[in-house]
Amino acid sequence: MKTPQAFTKVFIHRDPVDMRKAINGLSEIVQAGMGNLMEPHLFVFSGKRRDVVKILYFDRGGFCLWQKRLEIEKFPWPRKSIDEVVTVTPEQLSWLLDGYDIWKMKPFTALHFEKVS
Repeated sequence: MKTPQAFTKVFIHRDPVDMRKAINGLSEIVQAGMGNLMEPHLFVFSGKRRDVVKILYFDRGGFCLWQKRLEIEKFPWPRKSIDEVVTVTPEQLSWLLDGYDIWKMKPFTALHFEKVS
């Protein structure tokens, strides 16, 4: 598999998907409203238990399907989003696959000073 940074966008399907689906079933979900399968994008899916993630993409001559299954933990997943499809950066996908909850990560508050003493 190419690294996530080789892709321009990452689309996460927020709602659970039947993890028995393979390339054909997942590509139908993508065509129904996630984006263009032929663009250099990753399409990410998970089931109700959130212990399996499948990533679909098109690579020059055919489709590729990558799967990661966790033995104990669960993948953090976007629950509060009202959108059916959540867009993240390739870097955020890497963090998600490493177990980081990218939706709870908050940056430092930006401080603005008029002068420094």
